[in-house]
Amino acid sequence: MTPDDIIRVRLRQQRLGPEKCATPAETVAWLGAVQAQDFPAAKWALGLRTRGATDASVEDAFNRGAILRTHVMRPTWHFVAPADIRSVLALTGPRVHAVNAHRYRELGLDRRLLSRSHAALTRALEGGQYLTRAELAERLVKNRIPAAGQALAYILMHAELEGLICSGPRRGKQFTYALLEERVPRGKALPRDDALAAWALRYFTGHGPAQLEDFAWWSGLTLADARRGLEAAARHLVSEVCSGKTYWFSVSPVTGSRAAPKALLLSIYDEYTIAYRDRRVLGEKRYVERLLSMGNALTAALVLDGKVVGTWKRAITRDALEVAISPFRPLRKEEREAFRAAAESYGAFLGVPRVTLQ
Repeated sequence: MTPDDIIRVRLRQQRLGPEKCATPAETVAWLGAVQAQDFPAAKWALGLRTRGATDASVEDAFNRGAILRTHVMRPTWHFVAPADIRSVLALTGPRVHAVNAHRYRELGLDRRLLSRSHAALTRALEGGQYLTRAELAERLVKNRIPAAGQALAYILMHAELEGLICSGPRRGKQFTYALLEERVPRGKALPRDDALAAWALRYFTGHGPAQLEDFAWWSGLTLADARRGLEAAARHLVSEVCSGKTYWFSVSPVTGSRAAPKALLLSIYDEYTIAYRDRRVLGEKRYVERLLSMGNALTAALVLDGKVVGTWKRAITRDALEVAISPFRPLRKEEREAFRAAAESYGAFLGVPRVTLQ
C-alpha cells in the first residue's frame, strides 16, 4: 500500500468522493461520530458527504432528533446516531469523566452536588420539555445549585456523559436540551467487548485506512481498549503496511487516477483531518512538516486530490458567500477553478445566490 492508496481509499470511505450517503442521519451513522462544537461547520461536514443535502435539510434532521449532538469523546460535542448514543457513552463517558475530574474538583462539583443537579435537570425536562442552557441555569439556581460560567458547562456535560440529557431541537439560533430517555427509547445494551468491536469496526470502515493509534486518538479510549476492539473486529477488516506502519480498513485499495483535480473546502474539525493522530499522509511531501506543525491549528482545510494544500475562510451574508483561500503554494489555473466550483457547491448548500472566491 502506498500513501496515495491510503488517500484514495479514505476519500471513498469518508464519502468525500462520488459515493454519498442518502441522508444526514446515514452519514453520521456511517462515520460513527462527527465532531460538532462548531455547529455550522459540522452541518457542512455532513453536507459534503450527503447526496443533495442543504443546510436546511441537515438542520431539520437535527431538530427531528434523527441526529443528536452531545459530549461523547475527547471531550467535545459530536453528532452521533440515536441508535449508537448509549453504547458509545458507556465506552467513552468514563474516559471523559477522568479527563474532567480535576476541573470537577476545582468547581466544587462533588458527587452529592452532581446528583442533586441531575435530579433538578430531570424535573425541568421531563414531559417532553426542551429548555435552553439559560433556562436550565435558572432551574438549577432555584434548587440552590451554583450554575454560573464553567460550573454550568460542566454540570451539563456531566449529565450528557451520564446519558441523562442530550440535544433537543433548536429554538431559533439557541440550542436546547432534552431528556435522553424521552428522546431515544432505551434498547438492549451491548456487552462491553461487543461494543468495543462495533466501535472499532465503525471507525475503520468509515475512516480507514487508519492505524490503531488513530482509533485510540479519535475515540479517546485507552490504547489497550482500542486494541481489544480492533482485535475483535479484525476478521471483518484487512491490513496493509505503508512506510513500516500497519493500516486497517474494510475495502481493497482504489486504483486509477482522476483526470481533473478534485477540490474540497473542508470544515473546521472535519473528520478527514481531525480523526487521525498521524496526519503525515495528508500533506504534499514538501509541506508535510508545515502541516504537522499546525496541529489543531489546521482548521478549515483546502484539499486537492486528497492532499491538504492550504486553508480557507468564509464570510457569509444573507445573499452572498465570500471564500478567501490561503494555499501553501501557487495554484494552477485548473486548480483554482476547481476550488471555485467547490465554493459554489458550498454556496448552493447554504442557499446563497452569490459566491466569490478570493
